[in-house]
Amino acid sequence: MMTLPPASPSPEPGSDAPLYKQIYERFRSAIAQGTLQAGDRIPSARALAKELGVARGTVESAYGLLQAEGYVQPRGQAGTVVTPGLRAQPGTPAPPETTGGLDLWRNPPALLPFQMGLPALDAFPRKLWARLGARQLRGTQAIDLSYPPVNGLPSLRTAIASYLQVARGIDCAPEQILITSGYRDSLSLIVRTLLQNGDQVWVEDPGYPPTGELLQHSGMRCAPVPVDGDGLQVTQGIRQFPDARAAIVTPAHQSPLGVTLSLPRRQALLEWAEHHQRWIVEDDYDGEYRYVSRPLPALKSLDRQGRVIYAGTFSKVLFPGIRLAYLVVPPSLATRFGQASGILGSGIPGLTQALVSTFMSEGHFARHIQRMRRLYAERRQATVAGLSKVLGTAMPIDPQPGGMHLLMRLPPGCDDRALAQRMIGHGIYAHALSHWSRAPSPAHGLLMGFTNIDSEARAEALGRRILALM
Repeated sequence: MMTLPPASPSPEPGSDAPLYKQIYERFRSAIAQGTLQAGDRIPSARALAKELGVARGTVESAYGLLQAEGYVQPRGQAGTVVTPGLRAQPGTPAPPETTGGLDLWRNPPALLPFQMGLPALDAFPRKLWARLGARQLRGTQAIDLSYPPVNGLPSLRTAIASYLQVARGIDCAPEQILITSGYRDSLSLIVRTLLQNGDQVWVEDPGYPPTGELLQHSGMRCAPVPVDGDGLQVTQGIRQFPDARAAIVTPAHQSPLGVTLSLPRRQALLEWAEHHQRWIVEDDYDGEYRYVSRPLPALKSLDRQGRVIYAGTFSKVLFPGIRLAYLVVPPSLATRFGQASGILGSGIPGLTQALVSTFMSEGHFARHIQRMRRLYAERRQATVAGLSKVLGTAMPIDPQPGGMHLLMRLPPGCDDRALAQRMIGHGIYAHALSHWSRAPSPAHGLLMGFTNIDSEARAEALGRRILALM
């Protein structure tokens, strides 16, 4: 395959170096950094000269210098290639700018063991997905290439409504569903449709950091409400922040503690919203994955007064790269949200929506979730067993009814932020629990995903590496 270096080797403004030397430097840099790898074919001198608008002899001089220094080898009719066996020699990268480790958490340098927010990527039915995608492309009509409906394809909205009625106990119509590009897009749409600048919003403490960041960026005031073994402490929220206009909760598996919002507190939260005309945003990011019993119905299923906006996502049940999520809004808000979506919505490719719609309507989606539920139960058990064998009581793991991550408590005096940074630096993902809290003296622990840990032996080996970093 013919490959070009990352930057055009055209003359640089103000450079005194001859043009052939500039071309040489560009290629040498691309090889050293690994952008051009051993065995990669580079353009012919004639093709590159035409591309750059320079004399062929100029490029040949650069190539001659590269060949003389051993960077490339001519292969006759096969062209010129980067010398086989040549290793990249990248320079030391600049240290990433971080805010207490949050950037590394969101954008780790690679797929790391224990990485959170990822489903079991090795278990996704890629062949089936590819077959359905190919069929979708073959059947594409001219109208399918136009702009998709602002609220989402009707077929996908219908498929989601059918699924939610059966799996999450939510009685909704397709007209109540809006397709978005992810949780942040969903929350942004809610905030800009229902709230005003300066409104106070309950958030769980500890709670998902991007929620608070988005609210503050949108001009809202975060009201942190503590979480205990029964979930959000509704009574304390009412007492401390009586003027809050909305509450954002994760009732199925509280993020990050993993506890379930108890029925009495669900009722208290709904009563607060109904009596004071407040809004509840239910973030049901992984409600399908419960291992001690059947998944609990969503909070939305108890909503009789139209005060709950339900936010679902395909990131955890399919894969994050799909960038597809949805909202279920009360019937009274459907028109209002539809108009706001037409103005604010980022738009989701129609082909992607059609593919997911087919995946759901043909029954693949429900079967995939059932398989993942069984797989995650096995991997969760294996991960806990492997880590516990090595770490013992020094780092106990909180018992949780479901979810896709583990919470490991740390011994007194152990700084979770420092340990998480060391682990990431050594290729093991972790995130500090204290980052998720606004409390002056937050609890310390490590949050680690188990969905891509495929055996107890693997977990045990990783546990030994963690122990060495403590």
